[in-house]
Amino acid sequence: MARLTTFSRLLITLAVVAAVFFGVRYFFPNLGNSGAGAPEPTSQPAATSNQPASQGTSSAWGKQSSYTPTPFNYSAPSPSGGKLKGVVELGSTGFNSFIIRIDNQKNWKLEKSEFGVSLVKENLATDEDIKSGLKRFIADMVSFGVGPKDIHFVISSGAKKEAVTEQISAALKSMRYFVNEVTPQQEARYALRAALPDAFQNKAFVVDIGSGNTKISWLPNGALESYGAKYYQDNTPDVTVAQDIKSKASQVPSNLRGTCFIIGGVPYELAKQTRNGKERYTVLKAPGDYTPDGAKQKSGLNIYQAVTEATGCKQFVFDWDANFTIGFLLSL
Repeated sequence: MARLTTFSRLLITLAVVAAVFFGVRYFFPNLGNSGAGAPEPTSQPAATSNQPASQGTSSAWGKQSSYTPTPFNYSAPSPSGGKLKGVVELGSTGFNSFIIRIDNQKNWKLEKSEFGVSLVKENLATDEDIKSGLKRFIADMVSFGVGPKDIHFVISSGAKKEAVTEQISAALKSMRYFVNEVTPQQEARYALRAALPDAFQNKAFVVDIGSGNTKISWLPNGALESYGAKYYQDNTPDVTVAQDIKSKASQVPSNLRGTCFIIGGVPYELAKQTRNGKERYTVLKAPGDYTPDGAKQKSGLNIYQAVTEATGCKQFVFDWDANFTIGFLLSL
């Protein structure tokens, strides 16, 4: 190297440095890449992608909500002879009436049902709305064959929360009618009485998703209340509702989680989509397999989803005939 000129030594040094550089690039191609040349990660939705625009909390609806429902094969026993009885319900969304035939063994069959609208939830009902609606229901029942003494009136626990309920109760009393006001726990037990067949008493529970509240019940004495499907009107976050529903539903004993008999407004709307003819029982799809139509259905699906996650139940059976007011008649 001593015989080489300064210029020659410089050329050799540059050649060695170049060889080392390209060797490193060949054997360690990703060395020095801080991410600019790395593969881009798969796009994932943000953690808050399910948040309603008006709420700052994510919704539980739609997460891990698909499963294959278990088929349901059961026929309710028909009454032998029996007597007609009627009930008028004042709920959070309107007046409803039901006429059943019931025998001495408490077997029953729904003979007639009618659903009306009184705008109770929106606080727009007047005394005349109430009186005219009730008079029409009573006249219809009498003409159908129900004795006047076998017609009963019930104010639901959800409707009791409305400011207009006092006005409604006063109007009914002015017409000399006795009004049966039920607590959420009583309503849960009445729903259980109507919707839970005797053959399922040791392996099923009942959920009633109403507008004003949701009731979860089971034998021998389970009766819990949580948010109803119109909780969105109070700007309650979906996640708050889901957490409360889960805390209540998780109390259902494990041996009773095989089947859930589910009733209420939102389950009714879901069952309409898959009902086969005039069947009494319709098995609902998993909550994630429904596309909500409006805020109430979305909220109801959030409740339904929370129940499925808390219990692991995969057979939710909607009963087209059952109603907590029918349970009230059966309990008389």
